[in-house]
Amino acid sequence: MTATDRATELVEAAAQAAADKLAHDIIAYDVSDVLAITDAFLLASAPSDRQVRSIVDGIEEALQNDLGVKPVRREGEREGRWVLLDYVDIVVHVQHAEERVFYALERLWKDCPVIGLPEDATATRGRAVEHARENEAAEAAGSGAQGGELR
Repeated sequence: MTATDRATELVEAAAQAAADKLAHDIIAYDVSDVLAITDAFLLASAPSDRQVRSIVDGIEEALQNDLGVKPVRREGEREGRWVLLDYVDIVVHVQHAEERVFYALERLWKDCPVIGLPEDATATRGRAVEHARENEAAEAAGSGAQGGELR
C-alpha cells in the first residue's frame, strides 16, 4: 500500500507552506505500510519557538484556504518546541531544531519511502543540526559570562 493521492496532495501543500515560512529540514515519509492511523508524516524544523509557531500557522492557513481542511488534533502549541498537526491522512511534526536533533524521528522512519517534495522545500536539509549546535554554543557562552563555575 502507498500513500493516497489525497495524502500526497496534503503533504506537498504543507511542505510548500512550511518552506514559505522558512522551515528547515523538510522531509516527508510514506508510512502507510507500517501505520494504520495515517498515510504520511511531514517533518520540519526551525531555530526558534516563535518560528515553529509561525510555520504551524502557515501550514494551517494554507491547508484551510487551499484545500479546505483543518487539523482534527493539534498538540504542543503552548510550549512551541514541538507541534503536531493531525490531518488524519497526514501528520505534521514541526519541531524546534534542538528537539529535532534529540528525538531524531528520521531514524524511526528511515526504512519508509520518502515522498517527493517541491525543490524549495528540500533545499534546507541538514540545518537542524547546525542550529542545535549554534544554540548549545550560545548557551555555553552565556553561562560562562554569568560567573562561571562554583567551587
